Amino acid sequence: MDFDFSEEEQAISDLTQQIFEDKVTHEHLRSLTKSGESFDRDLWLSLAKTGVVGATIHQEFQGAGLSFLGVTALLEKVGKYAAPIPALETIVTGALPIQEFGTESQKAELLPKIAEGELIVTTAHIASDEVTVEEAQISGSFNFVSFGLEADIFLVPTASGIFVVKRSEIGVSIQPRETTTGYSQAILAMENVDTQQLGTVSYEDFTIWLGLRIDSAICSIMAGACEASLNLASEYTKIRQQFDRAIATFQAVSQRAGDAYIDTEAVRLTSRQAAWRISAGLPAAEQVAIARWWASEAGFRVVHAATHLHGGVGVDRDYPLHRYFLMARQLELTMGNSEEQLEKLGNLLANKA
Repeated sequence: MDFDFSEEEQAISDLTQQIFEDKVTHEHLRSLTKSGESFDRDLWLSLAKTGVVGATIHQEFQGAGLSFLGVTALLEKVGKYAAPIPALETIVTGALPIQEFGTESQKAELLPKIAEGELIVTTAHIASDEVTVEEAQISGSFNFVSFGLEADIFLVPTASGIFVVKRSEIGVSIQPRETTTGYSQAILAMENVDTQQLGTVSYEDFTIWLGLRIDSAICSIMAGACEASLNLASEYTKIRQQFDRAIATFQAVSQRAGDAYIDTEAVRLTSRQAAWRISAGLPAAEQVAIARWWASEAGFRVVHAATHLHGGVGVDRDYPLHRYFLMARQLELTMGNSEEQLEKLGNLLANKA
């Protein structure tokens, strides 16, 4: 099996890297942090203008029509550059389920605007109280809604189905959640808000379908974060001198860097395999579980090793490595620890037998 990107997917990856190299510098990210911003809207619009945001949206809705593997091409770069954009939220948890389950009118209304960067979409996952739907009106609240402060559209899963909630509707309230990572999260509260159901998909089918894609996408982001962390460690250990020698020549340092390289490749290959199977329409639950284990266990191990190899510099907020440490920790906590991943994989294999 060949997990390399196709020509079109590689073009998306190259274009994304070109944009990120130009716009997502350490100085720029530090400036955003100081200003209190957690979303780089100018960067998002640049990606939309060049067709990156709409890469996996069907051509009839102003996209490029690439497979799910095309999302991986973008998300790996999001992780590599710690880009503060809602790629996971708007593309994976927003555009893809609308495209898969939405009515024709919903697709025509929402997908072109997503591709153009006009709409930010996110899915609310964690209900903090009972969510009810009566006569096309929804009430309830959700916690830890990623990019909820910036979202224009929320996809809200309920036992009655999946509902599309517009930020502009009367009865919608959004409050910020403070996070240690600085990533945008919010509390979404709804009181008798007018809504419409997303097609006819059930809650169970929606969560299984979307869960695989979210997990695969998170693994892709972790692969990018591992690559960036390893690159920083490699460059630093080449120039850091002790006893008139670069510390990269020390056996303990080179062995730990070598282990981190192996882990990085494992995270990348398993995440690509999972995304490839999803793109090909093949059963992917086992491969996603394997990728989750590597991303959770080895992913954070790589970033921790890179921090250790930097010494005190690694925890300096004026140095870029801290962003990957925080990102990796949040991604690990989002997926669950490695023991949980092994248990899930074991259950899959047991049920298969």
